[in-house]
Amino acid sequence: MRSFALLILVPLMAGCNVQPKNPANGDENVTIAAAENGQVTYNLPFASGQVKLPEGTMSHGDLDIDGVKMIPGATITGFNLDAGDKGGTVHFSFKAPGSADSVRTYFVDQFKAKGVEAAAAGNTVSGKTKDGNPFVIAIDPAAQGSQGTITIQSDHKTG
Repeated sequence: MRSFALLILVPLMAGCNVQPKNPANGDENVTIAAAENGQVTYNLPFASGQVKLPEGTMSHGDLDIDGVKMIPGATITGFNLDAGDKGGTVHFSFKAPGSADSVRTYFVDQFKAKGVEAAAAGNTVSGKTKDGNPFVIAIDPAAQGSQGTITIQSDHKTG
């Protein structure tokens, strides 16, 4: 999770509307949020601001959890990272062309094939990454296919 946050910082820092901050004030948390339209806001210990990514950047994002890729045909519609000294949480939202049941089945089968603990219950797939970080994928029916969220937590002891 921390490496993903570092990778997204490079294009963010190239953006405009950056205000320097004072880390001596105890503001050590990192928050990054991106919307489907490419609008990204960030709040780092040393700066905060916003940037507009090129169209399609979010929808063509490459998500990988222990080797399990996003279901084919799906698009990432949002991203949010909240991290600090004691850990962090990453949230992704997505749309998929298949039914909610088929998306849940895809994730459970893929995680099991990669040796990752995962199980479906109700509208969710939950489990733990190989590093021991818990994740929950909630999938609901949508007008055209399904929509969902992926939440991954890290306590910095394992991730």
